[in-house]
This record gives sequence, structure tokens and C-alpha cells, in this order.
Amino acid sequence: MGKLLVIGSDATRIEVQGGMGHAGQGTVLSMAKAHTIRSVIGRGLIALGLVLSAIAMIGPQASATGLKAKTAVLVHGAFADGSSWRKVIPHLEKAGLKVIAVQNPLDSLENDVAATKRAIRNAEGPVVLVGHSWAGVVITEAGHDEKVKSLVYVAAYAPDKGESLQSVASKYPALEGRKSFVKDADDYLRISDEGIRKYFAPDLSPEEQGVVAATQGPFHVRTATTPVSRAAWREKPTFMVVAAKDAIISPELERDQVKAANATAIEVPSSHVAMLSFPKEVAELIVKAAE
Repeated sequence: MGKLLVIGSDATRIEVQGGMGHAGQGTVLSMAKAHTIRSVIGRGLIALGLVLSAIAMIGPQASATGLKAKTAVLVHGAFADGSSWRKVIPHLEKAGLKVIAVQNPLDSLENDVAATKRAIRNAEGPVVLVGHSWAGVVITEAGHDEKVKSLVYVAAYAPDKGESLQSVASKYPALEGRKSFVKDADDYLRISDEGIRKYFAPDLSPEEQGVVAATQGPFHVRTATTPVSRAAWREKPTFMVVAAKDAIISPELERDQVKAANATAIEVPSSHVAMLSFPKEVAELIVKAAE
């Protein structure tokens, strides 16, 4: 049974269980802002605080024992590198997961899949396989490995068998952010500095936007047209992060993929780089996928 949890900009969350829709669709959970509790309960509140503090101190060690997966393999998308996971990694390690951040060449689906499979092979299993953006296509192809326990798509494409990034994206209106893609003489794409600020990562600080622009990996155009041979999300438990303010991938596409994959998902009010603007929420979903 799939679930979609919508998180507000202030990160408050109240869950409301919904009914099942048509076959293959997930249960939708919506969010409302929680009311602030203003009453104070004197010494009882102090005692409760001490108990909660004690629980928090043992939390990471306790959570690690409940994880079935041992390693999170993080696969970056186009116009990025492994450092795009820098805010998520500490949360995962604190929860008890080992982490491998793949460095994709971004020159073909075949080579990106090979780099990801190599990381899976070298990882202690079971593995949670995580992909952002273009890497959703990569983990869809690479995720059939028997060491892979579950898949996590972060503002990512999740094509079906025979589909490519281009064929999936073409079903939805083209977003303005794609106009910021710049192609060089060798058919590699990058995003302009203005495009990083305005479309790709508008919810990051100027300093962080500068790092994103400086570390982006050139993305060859042929990667977008290569279809996947199998869809791992049809075979493995699947989790998804929907970026509600994404200007690179249509948020409606992301929501439709949640239904198609019957995935457990969260929706955050994020730009395309949800792992940088909402790292804690993204990490929590990855940990859940490891349980």
C-alpha cells in the first residue's frame, strides 16, 4: 500500500488516513499545521523532558539495530556530483547506515549503471539504492541486483520498461527551467549560473548555489534518449520524495509516479534539490526504506 505524506514549509505534520483509489494507486496522507500547545504542566513537564532527553541520547544506537539494510548507495543526478548528498550523509550514518556516494560519469546510461553496480557490488548488503533526478533512471536499471533491498527516488524520474528520460518527460508540459540548459560543442549539457539560482536550486543560499554551480557534472544528451530494459520499482519496495516546487521535473510527473509504483512517499515544499533543502526529511525516508 503506497502513501504520500505532504510536509509543510514549517515541517509540521499531522497524518490523515485516506482510502484506496483504483488498483495500483497509493493511500494519500495530507498535512495540516499542528496547533501550538501553550499549557505548561510544572514539574511533570520537567520530568517528561528528562525522560525524552534520555531517549534521544540512546536513539541512534537503538535505531541501528532495527535496520535490515546495511548500506545506502546514493546516486547523484545530472548537473551534480556525489557532494550533492553532503547534508544527508551525516543523518544516515547517525542512524547506523554505511554510505557510498557514487560518482557517475554522466556520459551514458550504460556507464552510469556500471558505476552504480560497482558500488553495489562493493557495498555491504543489503543495500538501499537512492537516486536523485536523472539517477532515478539509473537506479531503475541497476536496482535489480539481489543485494538491493529497496529503492528511493528523490525528485527523480522512474521510467517503466522501454521508457527513457525523454519519453517520460515528454508526457508533461516542458518547464521553463529547461531553457537554462546550455549545450557545448561535444553535446554535453550544463545549467547556466542564472538557471541554478532561478530554477535548479532557488531555495538554497547564494553560497550554496555557488557550490552547486561549480560542482555540476556535464550531462551528455544521449543519456536522455536511452530506454531502460527493466523497471526495478516493479519488483522492489519503493519510496519517493516529491519536490512540490520543482522547476526541472514536473511535480505532477513525480506524483503520478508515486501512484504508478504504489510507493511510500513524502512531498516537501522544495526545489529540485530536495536533498539539500530538506536533508533531514529525505534522510528519514531513506532510513525508513532500510527498515
